[in-house]
Amino acid sequence: MRPIDFNLYLICDRKQIAPKPLTDFIEEAAQAGVSAVQLREKDLPISRQMELAQAVQCVTKRYGMKLFINDRLDICLAIDADGVHLPASGMPAFVARNILGNRKWIGVSCHTWTEVRRAEEEGADFALLGPVYDTPSKRPFGPPLGVSAFQQIGLATRIPLFAVGGIRKERIAHVISSRVRGVALISEVASAPNVQVCCRELLQELARHTDLGITPPDFHKDCE
Repeated sequence: MRPIDFNLYLICDRKQIAPKPLTDFIEEAAQAGVSAVQLREKDLPISRQMELAQAVQCVTKRYGMKLFINDRLDICLAIDADGVHLPASGMPAFVARNILGNRKWIGVSCHTWTEVRRAEEEGADFALLGPVYDTPSKRPFGPPLGVSAFQQIGLATRIPLFAVGGIRKERIAHVISSRVRGVALISEVASAPNVQVCCRELLQELARHTDLGITPPDFHKDCE
């Protein structure tokens, strides 16, 4: 496992932020200090996913932000993204590792202790576990796990866990106390009237309860 140096993992959903362009949304989050983002637009054809990934990467490179591609190893390799994020029912992490090599991060979505254990055994770098709380987007994956489940699983695994599902700023202290590395979210930021303010407040709350603190953006030259 590679060391994880972020505690807020932003997941993209262009439909939730429309009509704002996805690149603008990600840039605002990056300016607030968010340092890891997952591009998750599975409904788009592969050619459009590739175009969007390239556009997003122009932003992430400018700010030193890590870019993870959901499920598509081909896109990850084609644009040399930082890593890939695998669904629980997707490609095994060890297969992805054989294809991507050790330079790339691999995250895996999990919904049970068994899936977390498998992700760890197969060499994933981190796992998203949820849903913690009830949220419409996660209902197909079963009832909320609750914070107590995270405390038990956190004691039983070495892989860094990110809580996902119904995460809001006022819940962060409770969630972080359950031995998770950080949080992953979509709606809390996507629905915010001011993305930068929301992200800063989330990072500040995380900094109070983790050992990572807030990493200022690392500005890079624009893509040519």
